[in-house]
Amino acid sequence: MDYRETVHLPKTDFPMRAALSEREPAQVKAWEDEKVYEKLLAKNAAAEKFVFHDGPPYANGPIHQGHFLNKILKDLVVKYHLMAGRLGDFVPGWDCHGLPIERQVDKQLGAKKRELSVGEFRRACRKYAEEQIDLQRKDFKRLGILARWDHPYKTMDFRYEADIVRELSQFARRGALYRRKRPVHWCPVDVTALAEAEVEYADRTSPSIYVRFPVTAGGPQGWGLAIWTTTPWTIPANLAITANPELEYVAYDLPRHGVTVVARDLLHAFLAACAPDELSLPAEARGDDLLSAARATGATLRHPERIRRTLQGTELDGWKYRHPLVARESPVIMGAHATADAGTGLVHTAPGHGEDDFNMGVQYGLPIWAPVDGHGRFTGDVGIAGLEGLKVFDANPKVIELLAGAGVLLNAGGRAAQIRHSYPHCWRCKNPVIFRATDQWWIGLDIEIDLPGRGHTTIRKAALAAIDEIDAQGGWIPAWGKERIRSMVEGRPDWCVSRQRAWGVPIPVFYCARDHEPLVSAEAMDHVARIFDEEGADAWFDRTARDLLAPETRCAKCGGAEFEKETDILDVWFDSGSSFAAVLESGVWPTLRLPADLYLEGSDQHRGWFMSALMIGIGTRGQAPYRAVLTHGFLVDGEGRKMSKSLGNAPDPQGLLKKYGAELMRLWVAGSDYRDDIGFSNAIVETLSESYRKIRNTVRYCLSQLYDFDPQQDSISELQPIDRWALSRFERYRAAVIEAYDKYEFHKVYRATVELCAVDLSAFYFDVLKDRTYCSGKR
Repeated sequence: MDYRETVHLPKTDFPMRAALSEREPAQVKAWEDEKVYEKLLAKNAAAEKFVFHDGPPYANGPIHQGHFLNKILKDLVVKYHLMAGRLGDFVPGWDCHGLPIERQVDKQLGAKKRELSVGEFRRACRKYAEEQIDLQRKDFKRLGILARWDHPYKTMDFRYEADIVRELSQFARRGALYRRKRPVHWCPVDVTALAEAEVEYADRTSPSIYVRFPVTAGGPQGWGLAIWTTTPWTIPANLAITANPELEYVAYDLPRHGVTVVARDLLHAFLAACAPDELSLPAEARGDDLLSAARATGATLRHPERIRRTLQGTELDGWKYRHPLVARESPVIMGAHATADAGTGLVHTAPGHGEDDFNMGVQYGLPIWAPVDGHGRFTGDVGIAGLEGLKVFDANPKVIELLAGAGVLLNAGGRAAQIRHSYPHCWRCKNPVIFRATDQWWIGLDIEIDLPGRGHTTIRKAALAAIDEIDAQGGWIPAWGKERIRSMVEGRPDWCVSRQRAWGVPIPVFYCARDHEPLVSAEAMDHVARIFDEEGADAWFDRTARDLLAPETRCAKCGGAEFEKETDILDVWFDSGSSFAAVLESGVWPTLRLPADLYLEGSDQHRGWFMSALMIGIGTRGQAPYRAVLTHGFLVDGEGRKMSKSLGNAPDPQGLLKKYGAELMRLWVAGSDYRDDIGFSNAIVETLSESYRKIRNTVRYCLSQLYDFDPQQDSISELQPIDRWALSRFERYRAAVIEAYDKYEFHKVYRATVELCAVDLSAFYFDVLKDRTYCSGKR
């Protein structure tokens, strides 16, 4: 007897096995063939807009695990708003200019590069960027991300390049764009200036030296001033010593060197480094322990009578001293950045090699001098035998040797100590950078200008006000993002926007061929932008200066009609920061508008894209280009270490997709609290796999039981109490999920879903229903 007709057996076409890596490519292709995304947009065409703006990834190399996290988070946001009935459009973008692409093209061309014009080299860069975009787009689609993949924005599009110039012209029109020699972070390897966002800090071992500069005027003859530095190579460029007028200093008679001035609060630490026998220290204090022991309250002077005099910082003002390596007399000046936190309280000041140094140099009328070329080598201007041609870091031992030979190296034993400290490195080549004064183009953040809706103010003040306005609407997600970007805006210098490279948008400034007077004209820039609309930025390199200017253009100083072109290009952060103008405001994508409802990137973008977009938005329109900013943390492995290729702990993205499928990668992103650093390991994915199976099996079971369900015949009022409980439980779940989605708390959606499927349904409700579902007929 066949008993199958006597029981209600489940039926469904939903596969038993997920087989994600096998089925997903066909599913993605079906979405594309059936234009699923376009249909979603059409369905919500008349609905309220939710404007998300995609920060452009760099068009260089295959996508990595960080791209998984970033793009999937964005996809979750946009899909939620589409499913909630809003018009949310995902217009992807790519950042296409810059040094990494130049490097790759250099490698491909090899010696052939020397045969190419700048225009030809740029076209090779453009071709390479297009190839990389195609590769990345294919991988992003494989992740199940729905977007306008056939209509993205690219910073190298002709119209986009023209819009970049138009944004710059607004700074020129308001008088906020200027050229000046001042120190910048400079990469000697890549031979270019770097923006703040292009510098990363890493530990580095440097020499730590104390140097005595002999007093020549203003103070007692025979006295000296002690400074401390970890960059001995900058000593040749010393033009002043800065003291703090609020600090108290002592003149200590240092054995073998004579009376030397240091800050009172740093005397013990100074002696520990230079004359430890002058201190009574714990017997166990040796080597590296000396400094910490000297700072301890138990350390005492063996010879307090060696303090010859106590001085207020103001008493040092105007003293003169002699440079120990060159015949040059320089002044003691006053500055608040000379503190008692470390060193001697007297700061070696080289205006061409530091931001504080530069500011003091301007204040006191000192030369902004840096005898170092673009490759980081000393030039003949250094004026010290044996240094010309040496790379600055290689010159440290030579400078120390010269100081010791001059009898002014104060370190104990006459040898430099070594210090491990955080030091700026180039984010591209990972090599240490230097501060070097060069002629660069800057956007002034503290210049009083008229800003739309803000009145007469500065970009910095207006940006800080905008940050607070966003915060008042709960727009910093997580909330700590506000203080992070606020502190960066408060402390950052003017924006250096020039770069000494070829692949980028040129700075459309001209110089009179006769007297080299710069033509910084918003009208000329707008004229160039109209040419770029048709020909792209390559026109700057293909046309003559005269062909790029209106016929009536003349030099304001001499009336000359012949001009030369600026050779620098714009910082690529200006490119991407202008995206709101080139994308949201362009009208090319009618679903978008300014300001965006959301920018979403990693937390490093507070000083990158979020910052550049804010500065450009404020400087041109008086408003931020975004209403809210969501940031996610960095990827770490199972041991909490940051993922990187150099550590060998970064998984192969293609291998992950082949092993686990995109759906599990999406569940990993959704299940992680992105506000902190996000862990990834095989163990984490295996745990997620189990949760995924529970969710999938629950869905499959529901489908198999509901294949013949007719809601018209089964009203809620006729349901049994256990069924009404299940519906009530689902309503609570639905409300919690919507609330979590509205707050972008996707990990709460994941946890609520796992709990519903694994606990309330599978372990309880389905178990209770077994007899009814199999033996009580369709009802």
